[in-house]
Amino acid sequence: MSDEIIENKEVQPVEPITQDELFEHYRILVDPKQKPTRIDKFLLDRIEKVSRTKIQNACKAGSVLVDEKPVKSNFKIKPHQVIKILLSKPPRENQPVLPEDIPLDIRYEDDDVMVIYKPSGMVVHPGTGVSSGTLVNALVFHHQKNKKDDLPVMEGNQIDRPGLVHRIDKDTSGLMVVAKNEMAISHLAKQFFDHSIERKYQALIWGEFDEDEGTINAKVGRHPKNRIKMFVFDEEDDQGKVAITHYKVLKRMYYVSLIECQLETGRTHQIRVHMKHMGHPLFNDEKYDGHKIVKGTVFTKYKQFVKNCFDLMPRQALHAKSLGFVHPRTNEKMFFESDLPEEFEAVVEKWNSYVAGRKKLM
Repeated sequence: MSDEIIENKEVQPVEPITQDELFEHYRILVDPKQKPTRIDKFLLDRIEKVSRTKIQNACKAGSVLVDEKPVKSNFKIKPHQVIKILLSKPPRENQPVLPEDIPLDIRYEDDDVMVIYKPSGMVVHPGTGVSSGTLVNALVFHHQKNKKDDLPVMEGNQIDRPGLVHRIDKDTSGLMVVAKNEMAISHLAKQFFDHSIERKYQALIWGEFDEDEGTINAKVGRHPKNRIKMFVFDEEDDQGKVAITHYKVLKRMYYVSLIECQLETGRTHQIRVHMKHMGHPLFNDEKYDGHKIVKGTVFTKYKQFVKNCFDLMPRQALHAKSLGFVHPRTNEKMFFESDLPEEFEAVVEKWNSYVAGRKKLM
């Protein structure tokens, strides 16, 4: 929520402060079908990394408003109400990013764009609970070191996301393009809006598709109960946004498959939630139930084999392998590819060996 509510173990009640001293951190429109529910319980289900006590203290401080009026923690919300959380400090996302000397794996750079290889485990930009050590901190340092003007911020983005026109998840590896000036960021943003950017991922999924290739067209939005996850909504539902993933099977290995995914849209966790929806969660994807044995035998030896694979690659098996776009200045078609990271390749090889061993027994 904010430094006051998330990080402090205890927040003492304070005298309510006037709204013109406050900054809006959250705004939530209550669902039309929402049943009357205590606001502290309601917010607990929708905000990451916050306790019920901290929400209650925020209510005591006059920081939680419903339809512009401060409410107590036992207030029961109703459909269509607007909840705001106002705090005395600006949202962390609105703070300038500090430069940090973090090594970057730059695959291409000119005066307009950079193509970066992001390793798994690296957060792209600051956010709740993460204020340093991100890709953006490294980009700002690199840019300032070369005595350039500030990196541009795409319209609609927070100022802590300079240069970004897209992102990939913390535990996903692979290629990203970064804009270095206003002309480049506008040009690239339009390509993403027009879905003309070519992005191909490789993923190891549980199970096998019946067909060798296909398209998943299923709306994706924030999970109605767990706000840190995404969810596939029915077509007739008014929630979620259009999300389209084209996939092709590259290798079948009995209980898992190596697939290629081409994104037509770029929703948060799109490939991960689409594969979960199809019954094929990504291998070792804890958030979407791929971190347990989904397909296979009950034999102890097999369970140990899977555990060894999990240990070898302790994150979801997803890699942004290739990236294609039109250069914003030259109009030249640019295309970049990256190899699977070593731990990903090693897991695929282990499954290849497993398949070979099975064939010998047939």
